[in-house]
Amino acid sequence: MTPFSTPLPPPAKRLVLFVADGMRADKFFEVSESGETNSPYLRNLSKQEQIMVYVSYIRDIIMNTGSWGVSHTRVPTESRPGHVAMIGGIYEDVSAVTKGWKENPVEFDSVFNESRYTWAWGSPDILPMFSKGNGKNVFIDTYTSAEEDFAGATPHSLDIWVFQKLEKFLDDAKVNGTLKMMLSQDKNILFLHLLGMDISGHSYKPGSQEYIKNMQVVDAGIQKCVSMIESFFENDGKTAYIFTADHGMTDWGSHGSGDMHETYTPLVAWGAGIRRPLGEGKDFYHDGLSEEWKLAQIKRVDVNQVDIAPLISTLIGIPFPVNSLGILPVEYLGTEWPHKALSLLTNARQILANYQRQMLQKKRKILYQYSSGDLRNCQLLVRPS
Repeated sequence: MTPFSTPLPPPAKRLVLFVADGMRADKFFEVSESGETNSPYLRNLSKQEQIMVYVSYIRDIIMNTGSWGVSHTRVPTESRPGHVAMIGGIYEDVSAVTKGWKENPVEFDSVFNESRYTWAWGSPDILPMFSKGNGKNVFIDTYTSAEEDFAGATPHSLDIWVFQKLEKFLDDAKVNGTLKMMLSQDKNILFLHLLGMDISGHSYKPGSQEYIKNMQVVDAGIQKCVSMIESFFENDGKTAYIFTADHGMTDWGSHGSGDMHETYTPLVAWGAGIRRPLGEGKDFYHDGLSEEWKLAQIKRVDVNQVDIAPLISTLIGIPFPVNSLGILPVEYLGTEWPHKALSLLTNARQILANYQRQMLQKKRKILYQYSSGDLRNCQLLVRPS
């Protein structure tokens, strides 16, 4: 199928995707009426207005520089289907469950395939499925399955491993001319898969201090990563960032079904091409969550998880994944209206072409009845291709 991409220069040269595996939206946005805060923004509030947040860096982004909302996932709320949705723009073939959600029952396109280069760090259960059969532009670095042991070391040590790998990668690029040249090009993606939250939730439950500690490690790690990336690219203003999760988790530390705690995940975007915060003044979604999280004054934009793929494509100017069902969440874009309009039009054409292709395939394989008038003599025939 012909690739579809917005026919205008993209706002970003590169995109950094942070995925905190197993991060619940309500825990991520949760606040407390009392306690101290490390947030520079929140320290500027009056004593009566101060609140405690666990993710102070990303909270500051929501308040000052980026856009936020809830990414709604689908059942089954497992890691593989969630990543396929946000990176491929499609809902996973349920037959993948027979392979433990780790192997490709069918091949699919993704924003990684469409990028010029993608570098990824994280779990050996997730990353290989996006590089399988692709040795040209997707490069992965994973820890071992033994290190992933749910009963083993401190869960957030896996996230620290990922952050340290990115730091070493950027240090190596400073002295490796080939790598530096590759990073200087456009249409690149850096993907950091953070598994610690999932392990913390399974082992200690989402209401535990261990889960909260892991959130703080993720928040501080992302802050450091952004600082390193901006420094490496000399603050060129061409990096877009997206933070989200593949699924949430129940109070008792499980996931896979359709409980709200499993299907509501955080989405925060900032940087090149992303709209800055807009005042809302009311809870548009009428679910009370924005008010509960003390964010009703900041415009919230919810998406379906598959909508993240076209957002990534639009930000760095790559073709939409060919089978993507995602609808571009244009309210996250901070670009001019001609770019937004053409991006929406391109997205619509891509979805239409996908539909037309599937209809053509269906017609070629359809079974139909051939009858001489007596239903007992009906035959099922395959229409020739």
